[in-house]
Amino acid sequence: MNVNAGGRRILVVDDDLAIRVLLQAVLTRMGFVADLAEDGETGLGALEKKDPYDLILLDLMMPGINGYEFLKKVESSRAGERPHIIVFTAAGQRGVEKIPAHAVCNSILKPFDLHKFIELIGACIEERHSPCSNGAAE
Repeated sequence: MNVNAGGRRILVVDDDLAIRVLLQAVLTRMGFVADLAEDGETGLGALEKKDPYDLILLDLMMPGINGYEFLKKVESSRAGERPHIIVFTAAGQRGVEKIPAHAVCNSILKPFDLHKFIELIGACIEERHSPCSNGAAE
């Protein structure tokens, strides 16, 4: 899938350094501006410091402020300008079911297929997404 990055900004919030570095490399190659955060607290700080992000890639299971808490804080503080969010989960559908369908654009299970992941990014950026209540992408 050809995604029109157009310099759009994406925030990657994941405690796994290898995933952050991989996603930054892939997203940068695609033409996105990718910022990284190693935990929920750092991710929330990035949201406060910069112009709004077009997309947030969020790990659910992190120490400190986890993905669920991150989503609650984003929803309460930025309701009118909330970016699209794709969540990563190793917990499968159980983890995604805890999230209100309106809170995220989509979800993907770890480990994920990079091509499927790129398709999800394109769908969320182009707003052709399905609510996470329809199940996590595999």
